[in-house]
Amino acid sequence: MMMVKAIIRPERLEFVKQALEKAGINGMTIREVQGRGDQKGITLTYRGGKMNVDFIPKTMLDVIVADEMAEKTAEIIMNAARTGKVGDGRIFVLPVIKSFRIRTGEEIH
Repeated sequence: MMMVKAIIRPERLEFVKQALEKAGINGMTIREVQGRGDQKGITLTYRGGKMNVDFIPKTMLDVIVADEMAEKTAEIIMNAARTGKVGDGRIFVLPVIKSFRIRTGEEIH
């Protein structure tokens, strides 16, 4: 199993969710996070003054898939989340060593 971890713009979440569901990938965990990447935050104008915002709101989602689905899952997320602007996000693909179903205690492969 693999974990596809994506950090995306919050406004792109619904597009990503629909694209994954269309491909038959339904399970995901979503968190609201803050962070910064190459853009190092943004500068906003508020009441005539400039304000630096170091950490930008993002959405992080984790999707666990079979090894052979990891590349396709990352591609689906990438295509659905892309706006072409700085700050679109990142995708990480990580191995999942073990997984257990809490209700039954069974190990999931």
